[in-house]
Amino acid sequence: MGSSKSTEKPFNISKGLVWAAYQKVKANKGAPGVDGQSVDAFEKDLKDNLYRIWNRMSSGSYFPPPVKAVEIAKAHGDGVRVLGVPTVADRVAQTVVAMTLEPRMEQIFHDGSYGYRVGRSALDAVEACRERC
Repeated sequence: MGSSKSTEKPFNISKGLVWAAYQKVKANKGAPGVDGQSVDAFEKDLKDNLYRIWNRMSSGSYFPPPVKAVEIAKAHGDGVRVLGVPTVADRVAQTVVAMTLEPRMEQIFHDGSYGYRVGRSALDAVEACRERC
């Protein structure tokens, strides 16, 4: 007696969503991560790279690689801050997650919530406080 393996993945992530996430990452450009791979280099094996991301995410075996630490000068010239630069593949994976979660989370956030929300900022929160007080 043989056992049949299920071909279903535990997480329903469409290949179209991975493609849409890649399009956003490509439009944003950005520097290479710790692996040194640019968006242009990622495109050279685009089909396999996107399939690998989709397969790992939908099977639950995706783990992000290390992030490249880059020091950038602070806007006011007072020292530096460290910026984490993920790989192109990880930016695609992060965008898939964001595109999946943001619409769901927006439905449950209180209208007065401003932190980490698309189209809202700390300045918006301050303005709301001024109006209410």
